[in-house]
Amino acid sequence: MSSLPHLAIVGATGAVGAEMLTCLEQRNFPIRKLTLLASARSAGKTLKFRGEDLTVQELTQDSFGDIDIALFSAGGGISEEFAPAAAAAGAVVIDNSSAFRMDPDVPLVVPEINPEAAANRPCGIIANPNCTTIVTLMGLYPLHRQFGLRNIIASSYQAVSGSGAQGIIELENQVKALANDQPCEKNVYPHQIAFNVIPQVDRFLDDGYTKEEQKMRNEGRKILGLESLNVTCTCVRVPVYRSHSVSISAQFEKPVTVEAARAAFEGYPGVHLVDDPSQNLYPTPLDTTNKDDCLVGRIRLDQVLPNALALWVVGDQVRKGAALNAVQIAELL
Repeated sequence: MSSLPHLAIVGATGAVGAEMLTCLEQRNFPIRKLTLLASARSAGKTLKFRGEDLTVQELTQDSFGDIDIALFSAGGGISEEFAPAAAAAGAVVIDNSSAFRMDPDVPLVVPEINPEAAANRPCGIIANPNCTTIVTLMGLYPLHRQFGLRNIIASSYQAVSGSGAQGIIELENQVKALANDQPCEKNVYPHQIAFNVIPQVDRFLDDGYTKEEQKMRNEGRKILGLESLNVTCTCVRVPVYRSHSVSISAQFEKPVTVEAARAAFEGYPGVHLVDDPSQNLYPTPLDTTNKDDCLVGRIRLDQVLPNALALWVVGDQVRKGAALNAVQIAELL
């Protein structure tokens, strides 16, 4: 873009929208003007940006006349309704929902992995991948560059904030209820989440996998350009406020060693190695909360698959898994 852009955040009052605002300010994103958009219910609220109070405006089909870049973080239904209008008005849409991820005319971008894809956007829309997919691929892509990724077997440990603010509230209320010998109310999750884990994220499909689990396979293939990539995954909700963790067994085309794997991460942007078992050093969700980088540890040879590694990857799913990734795509533009 030849001049400073007029940027909009759609869903500015939500958790990811607020994080986008934070990322834009912390990274000193160059803008001419910032417009905050949300539902009629949220219109009129004020949010601070660079020391100024900005008033949230109601999102309509006519909101995008002067917008250059529109960051969408308001859910798939809103994106399907309003993103085409934004693109038709001349804005480049960066959409955080799942609405357009598998559309062949919409690039699916992780800037550290496939930044070149953002340049080919015939619909005027760029999709942000699923948060678990981003965290997983941030841990695998440096290895893929060296050894050639073939198969992924993964289990995710996903924080309740992945369900929005209501997930956090439900966990807090259940912990308080149990501490006072009161019954737990379940509204967000089908089972008690406090002091429990739930092996279901999103709805079940006919093959027994959940929609969240299939996202890792389908999105991973598209981002990496590997149609033959095999992925099997179990996604689990855990009683953690923020940051997703993923346990991975990854098989490669070439022989691998732990030493060569660790070397593959040296200097790679957006991912950091924390891997010293002798000192009990490995990533945890608290280590990545409100942080940009994903962390990798527990690297070891897989004892079942040939040419394979087992590893542990952790990343803040609200930040790198959503808001930061979208802002980084805007920076590419």
